Amino acid sequence: MSRHNYERVPYLVAFQNTSGVRDVYGGVAELVVLECYLLQPETPSDTVLVLMHPIGGGAYLPMVNALARAGHHVIYAGSRYRGTDSNLIMEKVVEDLGEVITDAKNRLGYSKVVLAGWSGGGSLSLYYQQQAPVLDLPPADGIMLLAAHISRHGTLTEWLDASILDESDPGKRDSELDLYNPDNPNQPPYTPEFLDRYRQAQIDRNRRITRWVRDKLAALEAQGRADEEFCFVVHGTMADPRWLDPAVDPNDREPGSCYLGDPRIVNNSPIGLARFCSLRSWLSQWSYDDARGDGVVCGRDITVPTLVIGNLADDACTPSHTRRLFEAIGHPDKEMHEIAGANHYYAGTEQRETLKQAVGVITDWLGRHGFSGAAK
Repeated sequence: MSRHNYERVPYLVAFQNTSGVRDVYGGVAELVVLECYLLQPETPSDTVLVLMHPIGGGAYLPMVNALARAGHHVIYAGSRYRGTDSNLIMEKVVEDLGEVITDAKNRLGYSKVVLAGWSGGGSLSLYYQQQAPVLDLPPADGIMLLAAHISRHGTLTEWLDASILDESDPGKRDSELDLYNPDNPNQPPYTPEFLDRYRQAQIDRNRRITRWVRDKLAALEAQGRADEEFCFVVHGTMADPRWLDPAVDPNDREPGSCYLGDPRIVNNSPIGLARFCSLRSWLSQWSYDDARGDGVVCGRDITVPTLVIGNLADDACTPSHTRRLFEAIGHPDKEMHEIAGANHYYAGTEQRETLKQAVGVITDWLGRHGFSGAAK
């Protein structure tokens, strides 16, 4: 595979904030400002790959750089919620992505856009594509789901600590559901009966939080404070049996570890998923029954060619997520590839070959679908 030189061009996409509230800390309240990078190889192209994750942070990921070195024009765009999801509204992230695509077509001159949904950007890409005709946004011409999970709310629910019985006192636990309690009689390898009980308890906990959120919103409205918010902490959000039992949704991941480190520590650390929330954000991105950015549901409405790539040493987006997404895609022109030995980020020198293989699959698929880089 030939290597291309490329220029990394930082730029901003700014547009009017019409929400009536300040969405992010700092900046000018009247504007939404998105930080973007265009990775532009020397060879012109009419096609650009657009990546956006709901909270960003991926502009220098190995995959992003490798795609540009392979000769593909790439935009990595941050949403308005760069670096934090405490007040993230998925519907507003869809709006952000639409502004980036509009700018790529109208100002930068690309006639074709392929959404490259990496990790949490996968379900976002599918949600965007489903909503584009409804919201009069420019649809993408193709979609790639790269090491993607099914949704933020689905993933959180599968990671919730099912043992927590009282959100106001997370020390109150069902000892038989506490994965990190050495005295728990249920230890790996887990029985199917235990896993069924645990998964249902995770869903039940998500729904208990949702009921509390709805009650809190109703109380604010009853007090004449309907425009106000309330912030809260969700404890215990990194307790997926998959991290302790490699036989659950098996792949080549390392048992006892997750993509953020030791899951027992991360379970209650500040960096855990969904740790800090607001009421409306919970409903939009984390609620099992209310959130709409669902890759499986949105995938049924996809009408463009779709490529799905799963990494077989991934401890965040495991094979069941890859396969559920692939099966959900409604368009008949879809392909799935799984990269043996690849971890979530393609991080480490030992991952160079897996990254090369993944980029090769992408380049081949783009070429066969007319996204190979004809001159603009």
